[in-house]
Amino acid sequence: MKLKVTIDELITDRLRAKGVEFNVGRVIESWDEEPGPTPMPGIATLRSWDRALLSKYHPFYLPFCDLCCLCTMGKCDLSGGKRGACGIDMAAQQSRIVLLACTMGAATHTGHMRHLLTELIGSFGRDHPIDVGSSVLLEAPHARLVTGIKPKTLGDLEDVVEYCEQEITQLLSCCHTGQEGDPLDLESKVLHAGMIDHVALEGSDIAQISAYSFPKGDPEACLIDCGAGCIDPGKPVILVIGHNVPPAIAIADTMHDLGLDDKIEVAGICCTALDLTRYNAGARIVGALSHQLRFIRSGMADVIVVDEQCIRSDVLHEAMKTHAPLIVTNAKNLQGLPDRTGDDPDEIVRSLVEGQEAGAAILDPDKVGEVAVRVAMELSPKRRKFRNLPDQASIIEAAGACTGCFSCMRACPNNREITAAMNAASTGDLAPLAALYDSCIGCARCEDACPSGLSPHDLIAGASRALCPPERYHIRAGRGPIQDTEIRAVGGPIVMGEIPGVVATIGCSNYPGSWNDVGSMAEEFLKRRYIVVTSGCTAISIGMYKNENGEGLYDIYPGRFDAGGLVNCGSCVSNAHISGAAVKIASIFAKRKLNSNYEEIADYVHHRVGAVGIAWGAMSQKAAAIAAGFWRLGIPVIAGPHGAKYRRMLLGRKDREEDWYVLDARSGERVYAGPVPEHLFTVAETREEAMVLVPKLCMRPNDTARGRSIKLNHYIDLHRKFFGGMPDDLPLLVRTRADIPITMKDEVVRFLAAHGWKENELPIPDPTMLPRLAKRGENPP
Repeated sequence: MKLKVTIDELITDRLRAKGVEFNVGRVIESWDEEPGPTPMPGIATLRSWDRALLSKYHPFYLPFCDLCCLCTMGKCDLSGGKRGACGIDMAAQQSRIVLLACTMGAATHTGHMRHLLTELIGSFGRDHPIDVGSSVLLEAPHARLVTGIKPKTLGDLEDVVEYCEQEITQLLSCCHTGQEGDPLDLESKVLHAGMIDHVALEGSDIAQISAYSFPKGDPEACLIDCGAGCIDPGKPVILVIGHNVPPAIAIADTMHDLGLDDKIEVAGICCTALDLTRYNAGARIVGALSHQLRFIRSGMADVIVVDEQCIRSDVLHEAMKTHAPLIVTNAKNLQGLPDRTGDDPDEIVRSLVEGQEAGAAILDPDKVGEVAVRVAMELSPKRRKFRNLPDQASIIEAAGACTGCFSCMRACPNNREITAAMNAASTGDLAPLAALYDSCIGCARCEDACPSGLSPHDLIAGASRALCPPERYHIRAGRGPIQDTEIRAVGGPIVMGEIPGVVATIGCSNYPGSWNDVGSMAEEFLKRRYIVVTSGCTAISIGMYKNENGEGLYDIYPGRFDAGGLVNCGSCVSNAHISGAAVKIASIFAKRKLNSNYEEIADYVHHRVGAVGIAWGAMSQKAAAIAAGFWRLGIPVIAGPHGAKYRRMLLGRKDREEDWYVLDARSGERVYAGPVPEHLFTVAETREEAMVLVPKLCMRPNDTARGRSIKLNHYIDLHRKFFGGMPDDLPLLVRTRADIPITMKDEVVRFLAAHGWKENELPIPDPTMLPRLAKRGENPP
């Protein structure tokens, strides 16, 4: 909080003055907890905690190549143990690349927070209160945990974002040539970037929830129409893309003020769509990031408005193909367009409607709202002839020009059977092309690879439109934070293992197969009474999945944070509420001190809160930073096969008993806790492999016998379902006979006996990796 103080008259023994004004740079208000040991930690403050994690979860490197090309002394060959000209080796180089990616991601979210906060303070004032719901008293668990600040107003968040900006500068400097050379210290900085990222995510979302009155922890937030089939092509259509919602909200407000709510369709892609529908339930969601190119090329959008993040770099080029004006609204993504922010709206509208300019940069959200609405209304009747995808005859004709060279398949990230589908289409059978639609990520690499100049991407979209029913789905509006009352209700069952786990299905839409895979994974764990939480593009993809009865998951599962609940927190920035729920369990349920007490809270979460993330389509640097924030809290993350391109996993070695000892806080002794959770970051090749990993990575040293029995039941059942037989590591996970699932007891006992299993005679430990807690001899919940 910054203060300006005015004194009418000041009299001292040496001074007499009137009208004295002075500014206080920062005042941090105290709250009901004394400051902990690590307020606003620097890049080395939590190094010992990071090293403790990394002593169990060892970096496993997956380099793209053997070379480092970062500076002009290179390129340097790092293969076979060689070092580069600066002295760096392969391990440190790979960790540096991971750090660079995570810092980019954290910088993007912090830049988003700064931009959003500036907009909101300009519109609502610094004193606008932080209000995320009457049932959410712990409004900012990350800000309180990391910085020690309890934000009460938008102005208080300025101190939070300044801290994030400072740390990101320090982290980026560590990537410079001649800086950090130790792989584990680089990995510690990766974890620091992730922690900062979640602070920025949280600040962004609680600011916009408070200012725009988004749902405030509402488990019954309304259902939103999703899919291109929900959009009326007879109306003007405004398409919004990106992650920074103020311009889209200004469009919705302008429509409402002019009485045009029923006359214009405003639809979105990616997180701007998710946040817009939290504000205006009448807006539509087209789809996840993978739908961007196909919808633009469909020509349905009369005006395209973009802000920042996850926008195709060729969006202007693609918009020009359909004669749709492009309005850019953020200085981070100007697309070479002229800055018309200061121009008269009438002049901007005229130039865009008459086609004098392909687009405009307008950095004032209110002006964006006016211009976009007026242009859409005036231009829509003139450009309906551009609304097209190839029809059946055009698809057959184009497919006939395919030479069957397989270049498209080699270029496809997922190696889809495009050539065979093209061959079938040339004979009039469009079904194989249409079947590729759900698994096409919309990258269009097949086009650049095609020597015949064909566009398989468009042919796939056209075939799907010709043969498949219109895309019409439901998604629950992003609810924002988890209520404190929900945490109190589920904290005990989660920590004891009676709720088998929290599964966070998050991330981008770079799926290795169909988007239906994330829906089927979510459904599997919902049926098993896990808590399934989601956000971002994955939340949209789950909404576009229908079960065998044709039902959407948001239609049939409740939105509460409880066993069997499907919880959509919102956009990418809402990921902070997912990790924040784990922090809240430690604070609200276990009553652990929160203020600036990161190590103790993370130690609690890692050993007791059975949670795991699935980033099945992770693609961006932001996704890497989000994952790193979970890692520092000790929460494992599973990525899809494309996640290997992040170049590094954090794997446990269940065969190394010495890695799995913890301190028992009751006795202070080192005790064996077993390989749980086994990995901190791993990659699964198939959805079946991922689903088998989930119950295992939800196991914790603190599981009660009943809780471990429940988790083992799911692990064994899924392993038998997808792979057949008992998992080979079962003897490492069963501590005592009481852990054995009762319905499988005879079979499991025989298996354990055949593998020489011995019962652990020690009681379940009160696990910690922090010597100061063991010395205290505590026995917390």
